[in-house]
Amino acid sequence: MTMLEDRSTTNAKLNSKVPAGALADKWDTFKANAKLVNPNNKRKFKVIVVGTGLAGASAAATLAELGYQVDAFTFHDSARRAHSIAAQGGINAAKNYQGDGDSVSRLFTDTIKGGDFRSREGNVYRLAQVSVNIIDQMVAQGVPFAREYGGLLDNRSFGGAQVSRTFYARGQTGQQLLLGAYQQLSRQIGLGGVRLFNRCELVDVVVIDGRAAGIVTRDLLTGQVTSHAAHAVVLATGGYGNVYFLSTNAMNCNVTAAWRAHRRGAYFANPCFTQIHPTCIPQADETQSKLTLMSESLRNDGRVWVPKNADETRPAHQIPEEDRDYYLERLYPSYGNLAPRDISSRAAKRLVDRGQGVGPLKNGVYLDFSAAINRLGRNVVEERYGNLFEMYERIAGENPYQVPMRIYPATHYTMGGLWVDYELQTTIPGLYAAGEANFSDHGANRLGASALMQGLADGYFVLPYTISNGLAPLLNKSVPGTDHPEFKRVEAEARDRYQAYINVKGTRSPDYFHRELGKIIWDYCGMERDRNGLEKAISEIPALYDEFKKDLRVTGTGEGVNQTLEKAGRVDDFFQLGMLMCKDALTREESAGGHFRVEYQTAEGEAQRDDENYCHVAAWEWTGDANNATRHEEQLSFETLQLATRSYK
Repeated sequence: MTMLEDRSTTNAKLNSKVPAGALADKWDTFKANAKLVNPNNKRKFKVIVVGTGLAGASAAATLAELGYQVDAFTFHDSARRAHSIAAQGGINAAKNYQGDGDSVSRLFTDTIKGGDFRSREGNVYRLAQVSVNIIDQMVAQGVPFAREYGGLLDNRSFGGAQVSRTFYARGQTGQQLLLGAYQQLSRQIGLGGVRLFNRCELVDVVVIDGRAAGIVTRDLLTGQVTSHAAHAVVLATGGYGNVYFLSTNAMNCNVTAAWRAHRRGAYFANPCFTQIHPTCIPQADETQSKLTLMSESLRNDGRVWVPKNADETRPAHQIPEEDRDYYLERLYPSYGNLAPRDISSRAAKRLVDRGQGVGPLKNGVYLDFSAAINRLGRNVVEERYGNLFEMYERIAGENPYQVPMRIYPATHYTMGGLWVDYELQTTIPGLYAAGEANFSDHGANRLGASALMQGLADGYFVLPYTISNGLAPLLNKSVPGTDHPEFKRVEAEARDRYQAYINVKGTRSPDYFHRELGKIIWDYCGMERDRNGLEKAISEIPALYDEFKKDLRVTGTGEGVNQTLEKAGRVDDFFQLGMLMCKDALTREESAGGHFRVEYQTAEGEAQRDDENYCHVAAWEWTGDANNATRHEEQLSFETLQLATRSYK
C-alpha cells in the first residue's frame, strides 16, 4: 500500500467554518453574527451532555444557566469522579501576571509551535483569548489557586514555554477545578435545569434524517438499555489513551462514546496523534495494569539525568556531577528540563535504549531535586510538590527528598479525536464534541497544562455561544422522540451486541485481549513508528480481534452489575480504533510532534515534517470495516504564523 492510495480530495463536510478576517477578530466576528435563541425559547430545547469532567460539567452547568433543558450522563457514581480530577500540574492562561512577556499572541504561538503546526490557527487563537477568562471564572467559584506571599495568584512554568503562565493548586489542580465546575453543575441540578443520570454508559448515538436525535444508554446497575432524545448532543467523554492498556488514564477511560458516534457518521481526526508524557513512574512488572503520572510541574525544579556510563552501579547520590548526563539541559539549552513532552520523551527513550536507564529494570531516568532543596530549602519544595512526593514514595518506596525520582514516558493524552468545526460540531449536524474528545486545538503534541484550559474553554466560553447556531433554526419544529422506530432499532442492536459478548463463552477475559492489543499498539504505534512495524500491527490486530470474537469469556448476565461485560464492549471498540490508529500512522508519511516515524527524522534525531504533502488534518470516515476507513483531508493554512521547523535548542 502506498501513501497515494489512501489520499483523497478535501471533503465538503470538512468545512471548518472559521470566520474570515483578522485572526484576533475572528471570535468576536463569530459572536456578533451568531444566531441567537430568545431566553424564553431556550427552555424549549433539550441538550444532552455526555461526560461530567471539566468540559462536560462546565458545558452542562452553563447551558442550564442560559435556560436550556440539560440531561447530563456519567458512568460514574458521582460526577466528581470524572478523570479530570486526576490532573495535577496546572492550567495555562495568558494573564502575564509575572510581567515576563506573556500575551494572548505568545500563548497562541507556543501552542501552534508545540503542536508542530498541525492545528487550526482560528481555534487555537480563540483558546488563547478565552484562557484569560477561565482564571477569573474559577477564582470566583472559590478554586484555591496557589498565591504568593502578598496574596496575588502565583504561576509556574510548563514545557514548551519560556514564560510562567501556569496557575496551579499545589499538585491537585484538576481536582480543585473539577470541584468548582461540579458545584455549578450541582447548583443547576438543584434548580432543575440539569437532570443527572449517573451509572449510565452511552452505548450508541441515534441519527435520524442525517441529524443527531439522541443517544442510547445502558444502566450499569440494572443492565437496562434506554433511549434519550434531544435537540443536540454534546460528547465530552475524554480521550482514548487506554487503547495502549498501560497509560496514566483511569482504568475506566475508554473510546466507546466517540467511537459509536464515529460509526454513525462522525469523522475521526488524526487518531495517530497520541501523547507520551515524559514524567511517569516506570513500569514495575509485566502484570501491572496502570501507570502513574508525576506532574510535569516537577520539571520546574527537578533536573533530569542519567549516568554517562551504561555500566554504572553506584547509587545516584554517589555518582559525581562529572559522571552525570543532564541530557535535556545539554540538548535543549534554551528550554532545558522544560522541553516539550514529545521531545523530552524521545530523548529519554533513546538513552534507555542505549542501556543508560536506571532502576532495577534499567527502564527509567532520574528526576533529581537535590539542587532545588539546597537552593530553596526543603520546606519550599514541600510546599510546591509535597503531595506528589508523598504519592511517589507510597508507590515506589523511595523518598524523593533523599534520592532522585525514577521516571519514564507513558501514554497520557490523545490529540486526535472526533473532527469538529469552529463551532465544535462534528460531521453529524447536532452532535458536538468538547474537550479531549475532539481534535481541535493541540495539533500533533499538546503543551503541558493546556488540557484543563481547553476543557473549561470549550464548556464555559465556546459551546454556549456556538450551539445556538444549530438550535435556532429548530425553534417550534418537531424533532423525533424516543418512540421513533430508529431509537427502537438502535436499542435492539445494543442489546444484541452485549448479549453476543456473553454468548461467546470462550476462555479469555476482556483484560487478556486488552493487554495483548495494547502491547501491539505500543510496540508498533507508540513512541516510535515505522512502515514495517505498522504493517505488522495492521495484520496482527485483525487476527487478535478474530480471536476476541471467538474466545471471549464474559461471566454472569447482562442484568445487573457486570464489569466484565462493560469491559468487553469497551475493548471491542478499542480493537477497531487500534486498526484505524495504525492505518493513520502508516498513511502519514512524515514525523510531527508525538507522531514519530523513524524514517522521517533529522540528522539530530528530531521530527521531520513534510509540509508539502501533510499540512492537513486526516479525517476518517467509517465504511463498515475498521480496516478500510475512507481518508479525507482538511487543509491547514497559516496566515499569521509561518511554517517553520520547531527548535527548542
